[in-house]
Amino acid sequence: MRSLTGLTAVVTGGNGGLGLGLAVGIAKAGGNVAIWARNAERNAAAVEEISRHGGKAIAIAGDVSDEADIEAAMKQTVAELGPLGCFVANAGIHAATPLIDTSLDEWRRVLAVNLDGGFLCTREAARQFVSQGQGGSIIVVSSTIVRYGAAGNAAYAASKCGLAGLGRTLAVELARHRVRCNILIPGWTRTGMNVDLQANEAFMKATTSRTPVRRWADPEEFHEVAAFLADPKLTFHTGNEVFVDGGYTIF
Repeated sequence: MRSLTGLTAVVTGGNGGLGLGLAVGIAKAGGNVAIWARNAERNAAAVEEISRHGGKAIAIAGDVSDEADIEAAMKQTVAELGPLGCFVANAGIHAATPLIDTSLDEWRRVLAVNLDGGFLCTREAARQFVSQGQGGSIIVVSSTIVRYGAAGNAAYAASKCGLAGLGRTLAVELARHRVRCNILIPGWTRTGMNVDLQANEAFMKATTSRTPVRRWADPEEFHEVAAFLADPKLTFHTGNEVFVDGGYTIF
């Protein structure tokens, strides 16, 4: 495991699923972690879990699509944990609705969290990094949906493709400030957000048969990935789409 001792990281949506897996991975490497998420009860449980792995952990309740919440969360994070070293833009929601039945309100609801939230969070992280003048790492969590079409996922797909473009732009624009940005693209992973899909035998058979390793991932398998992408020693690694999908997108 890499050493992230002394590094402060933020993980949005880090109170469960993949986000918690990324947060624990950073903590296991010695980093301190701030969880930004809305559910106070799940936040408390996540802090307890992360703290068991060594680093200091805090949780800040807030909405990633609310500009004031994000600004306040960053101030509190830096005040309690010290200068920002890594920011993981992971928070997201999903809505599975056929295109012809998707309302404008639903479209905007998904993009407000996934894409507007990604913009507001990474902009605040960028401002903090530039102000500190010490460089840093941004990890934007997208989806394998950037490589294929998925019926009933118009808003989700648009948001995740937008995040990939945002991440590439951040990598170019922030490089002169020694701030790296990479896009993490996870494959099918067992999380609370997709328990309905996990219960669908036909869907599980279709997706696992298309995945060369013949299974879905568990969030714990992203521990090392998080530590790698957060590592401040990797000063030349930026603008990369890091696929961790069991080979799904190449098969």
